[in-house]
Amino acid sequence: MRKKELKLVVTFHTTADAMAMEKACKAHGAPGRIIPVPRAISAGCGLSWCAELDDREQMKEMMAKAGIEEEDMHECMV
Repeated sequence: MRKKELKLVVTFHTTADAMAMEKACKAHGAPGRIIPVPRAISAGCGLSWCAELDDREQMKEMMAKAGIEEEDMHECMV
């Protein structure tokens, strides 16, 4: 089992947005991974993107370039 750490968790309105985020991150070499939405967060979609807190600005820039809209960005123990 992984040790829980404070991470950036990006939630999405739809599963299609989450899948687009995964594809865009792989294409741009952006850090992170797709995870189920943590229980502490409620979201429209059951998937979220998890990355390091320091990657917030990089994620925002990459999402703007790819035309991906997040539901919210959270700091959460994952």
